[in-house]
Amino acid sequence: MPSLSIKNVPDVLIERLRVRAKGNHRSLQGEIMSILEDATLAPPKLTVRELGERIRRLGLRTGDDSTRWIRELRDAR
Repeated sequence: MPSLSIKNVPDVLIERLRVRAKGNHRSLQGEIMSILEDATLAPPKLTVRELGERIRRLGLRTGDDSTRWIRELRDAR
């Protein structure tokens, strides 16, 4: 298996990775491997319903909200 080397990693970053690894009960190498795996996985596909639920949970506004908002701004003039 090929190896990977990262040069000039700041000490503070290494320490944060060590703390994170310890919190996850992993070695430093295991933690870095987990981060790399997560970062390179394809994002999960969402259904329209799941996407709508996430949008509502985040409090994002829908097109209806923006239409109402524009009308309110026009009426306020």
